Amino acid sequence: MTWISPAGSFGVRELMSVESVFKVHPGTCLVILSRTLETTHGYTVLKPLLDSRFKVQVVTPDLPFLFKGTLAEAWFRELIKGKKDPGEIPLSQNLSNLIRLVVLYKYGGIYIDTDFIVLKPLTGLRNSIGAQSMDLRSKHWTRLNNAVLIFDMKHPLLHEFISEFALTFDGNKWGHNGPYLVSRVIKRLLKRPGFIFKILPPTAFYPADWNKIRGFLRKPKTQTESKWVEAKVLQLRAETYGIHLWNKQSRRLTIEDGSVIGKLALNHCIICNNIFSS
Repeated sequence: MTWISPAGSFGVRELMSVESVFKVHPGTCLVILSRTLETTHGYTVLKPLLDSRFKVQVVTPDLPFLFKGTLAEAWFRELIKGKKDPGEIPLSQNLSNLIRLVVLYKYGGIYIDTDFIVLKPLTGLRNSIGAQSMDLRSKHWTRLNNAVLIFDMKHPLLHEFISEFALTFDGNKWGHNGPYLVSRVIKRLLKRPGFIFKILPPTAFYPADWNKIRGFLRKPKTQTESKWVEAKVLQLRAETYGIHLWNKQSRRLTIEDGSVIGKLALNHCIICNNIFSS
């Protein structure tokens, strides 16, 4: 995980995501790359999990060291010298896009966003990325997303992602250096040999697209809606590795008791504090 926002913004939903990791993988080690959370406040936020002996470690990323020896090194040097326009999109967002790629390239592992609830073990997946949307007729993906990335160290696809970031960076277009980046690189490389990876269907990580997440947060008001919620929860438990909450679009919406997300969160939390106030 990465967290480049202020520590005070790391709230109930973000902690819920962390808890879900340990609920499904109790023996795992979770690293959160964050300068703001490697503080007294950050320690306080994570203390309940640390007291329960879960292995969560906050590390301030040393960006020059991290990027050294990769194509990100020259890009970052130009940025620091003022020769690269950071654009209007918050730089923290684009740095997060790059950091996850470089960390996975150098060390391998699993990256997930802090607004993702893990429902099933991810450890059986390897060199995988998820489709966000799919054409219903052709069954071919139309957009990929980088909120969940699972790759071996030095995987050539990660090298291509980093190269694309450095060569085509645009800080003025939302998603250009994130979901759109992984989509255009993979579209270009699909027919080239030497790139072995798996594209999982939207049901794997993105069963609710950003424009439909509102319905997953609302409690049912009719018997028909209650039946839909129960059926959807059963479907997600059977078919989905996790669900992306799209906090950019849903942060101002409350997780309501009895909603799809509410039911899933209750079954995949550990501390379980204030879920329905988030």
